[in-house]
Amino acid sequence: MIILGIETSCDETAAAVLEKKGGCIQILSNIVASSSELQSKYGGIIPEQAAREQIKAIVPVIQEALEQAKTKPDQLDAIAITFGPGLIGSLLVGVETAKTLAQIWQKPLIPINHLLGHFYANWITPQQPSFPCIGLLVSGGHTDLVLFTDHGKYQYLGGTRDDAAGECFDKCARLLGLSYPGGPEISKLAEKGDANAFSLPRPMMGSKDFDFSFSGLKTAVSHEVKEGVNKFDLSASIEAAIIDVLVEKTVTAVQKYKVEQVMIAGGVAANQKLVRKLQDTITKLQTKIKLHVPPPSLCTDNGAMIAATAFFTNPTKDPLKIEANPNLSLESS
Repeated sequence: MIILGIETSCDETAAAVLEKKGGCIQILSNIVASSSELQSKYGGIIPEQAAREQIKAIVPVIQEALEQAKTKPDQLDAIAITFGPGLIGSLLVGVETAKTLAQIWQKPLIPINHLLGHFYANWITPQQPSFPCIGLLVSGGHTDLVLFTDHGKYQYLGGTRDDAAGECFDKCARLLGLSYPGGPEISKLAEKGDANAFSLPRPMMGSKDFDFSFSGLKTAVSHEVKEGVNKFDLSASIEAAIIDVLVEKTVTAVQKYKVEQVMIAGGVAANQKLVRKLQDTITKLQTKIKLHVPPPSLCTDNGAMIAATAFFTNPTKDPLKIEANPNLSLESS
């Protein structure tokens, strides 16, 4: 089975062709065109600019994905498209393009929740997760904990009440005068810093639920930023605070639901300190828990994760009725 996946939820324009043989999923192509350099100039994403860039890039990106995969439209079994959540203008570019191609090529169209797509990047690996499984999604706009019991069956455990982990990284980076996106910039400085130099809060780490809140950490950082502040130490302290909360909540969920499979996903999943801290903490539990992490290239937005999700999702009966939903969540899907 061969699926073309299209992703345009934010500032990336992405398309990928994946093939599934038996239980193995292979990437035939994975093309991403990003306007991040333009967004970095303004210190963040400007929705209108992102959508305009995607209008220019969407057709060439899809063409390149098909050419690199050496796949013609008539060889596709389906088209998968992100229909939410995200920026409405960006989503419309992808959704309307996919609907048009589905009609022209007479192919089934599979609408995919972008957030689930991040988790399914873990299925494009030799060792796929099994069920039940705890999933931690950490990205610029989302921090969520989910209990998966099967494909298409999951229980939403909790999420961010305000700033997501990635958003906190970006906002703290801006306070430090670092460029966008802020997460990687803070991580670079943190390599040379002392994580214990600043006593920063770990919001909601001890709460009895699985919700997150990082706005208080951002506020605490704003009080520490002053002329001459050691950016290396402060960056290391910020990173440590965020990671501590993510790991504590995830491990608590693992223990409560007695699972032996854990996966992390989203842009912040590329943070190697997060991966190491979670792995080390799991190892200390002395159980058979297996941690699944996508390669860094599949942590950020891409078409491959959308196509991968589609192998486990039913196509819509009427492609023309698919509508972009910028407010889609794991709770509502």
